[in-house]
Amino acid sequence: MENFFVVLGGMGTMATESFIRLLNKRTPAQCDQDYLNYLVVNHATIPDRTAYILKESNDNPLESLMQDIKSLSTLHPKFFVMTCNTAHHFYDQLQAVTDIPIIHMPKLAAQKIAQDASGKPYRVMILATSGTIASKVYHKQFDDYDNIEVVIPDADLQKEVMDLIYHDIKEHNFYNETRYRDILHQSKEKYQCDGMILGCTELSLMEEYASEHPYKVVDAQSELVDKVLTIMNK
Repeated sequence: MENFFVVLGGMGTMATESFIRLLNKRTPAQCDQDYLNYLVVNHATIPDRTAYILKESNDNPLESLMQDIKSLSTLHPKFFVMTCNTAHHFYDQLQAVTDIPIIHMPKLAAQKIAQDASGKPYRVMILATSGTIASKVYHKQFDDYDNIEVVIPDADLQKEVMDLIYHDIKEHNFYNETRYRDILHQSKEKYQCDGMILGCTELSLMEEYASEHPYKVVDAQSELVDKVLTIMNK
């Protein structure tokens, strides 16, 4: 197969499926041959990224991710994507083991926020796993934007975010629209944020099912889909 890319998925599986579904939906296709060429690696047994970053587990996901990238690089894909925000904590180490580009999903979301801010003062809430927040994956993307203030949830709101991601979606396949909209409402009203980044692909999945709301969100997964389409349709 030529002119293809690799999706490093399984972190989690339903979020990976959401990425593929959105990608196919946005692909301008009128026949089978118009769709994109790609391989999906649903490596579901990769250890939990947040648990490792927060030192709640000694199981290091980096080793599995590096093995996947090394072996898949021999197939010569055009690029890799990782459908997990938290896994980007290991981005530099992963990119170091291959000459094939790995698209940086959090960077794309940050660029979208910067575009929306247009140089004006802007408060952005990072809605993500505790691992993503602790690793400052998103904070680092805004270092060059003096007008953008990064906001993170307090302990109570972060618990709501984690319960939505892990308890509702991952454990029970339950898309809790009430909890999701309350999180967005608090981000806007309590924290006075101009926008929110959905920095977890389970939250991207949630947005797919509950997009009828008045809040300004930038969905990192959606930005990744658009970037893939731009590259592949050149």
